[in-house]
Amino acid sequence: MSEIASKGQLRMSYLRWAIVTVPLILLLGFASGRLVPSGSENVWYTALAKPALTPPGWVFPVAWTTLYILLGLAVAMIADARGARGRGTALGLFALQFIGNLAWTPLFFGAHKVVAALVLIVLILLVTIATTFAFARIRKAAAWLLVPYMVWLSFAGMLTLGIHQLNPDAEALVPGSATTQIPL
Repeated sequence: MSEIASKGQLRMSYLRWAIVTVPLILLLGFASGRLVPSGSENVWYTALAKPALTPPGWVFPVAWTTLYILLGLAVAMIADARGARGRGTALGLFALQFIGNLAWTPLFFGAHKVVAALVLIVLILLVTIATTFAFARIRKAAAWLLVPYMVWLSFAGMLTLGIHQLNPDAEALVPGSATTQIPL
């Protein structure tokens, strides 16, 4: 036998990584989304004027669940590529963009910082592009799994820009709880 590991053993190694990475990314994404009310649960967001291309609310959890599964599978491929040159850098870039991803919901829906959220999406997209190139050097399939995510980030960026253009005073649209108390 001249092989170090059989194809079946390699497949099982990848599956072991995926069993960890997919649920972890789903859990972190879900937790980030639950830190603050979002979508139709958010009074501030429902009061905003939205661009015509804004999809119905049910699309967002379906899209994000799908994207988080793809991200988990992609990072599992790279994590499983032990000894691959650039693996550490690729995983570091992935972690950086994912931290930005997790910060976006509280920034936009919680802090009502539309411009900052737009800047963050652009940064996430740029780091994701770098991540995609780093993944491609190791596993082309992992890079391809990031393409739908980049498309969605671009779409989300356009939505955020549209919200900013339609609501230049978005931060002040719904005052914070400290200013809405009725004086006695």
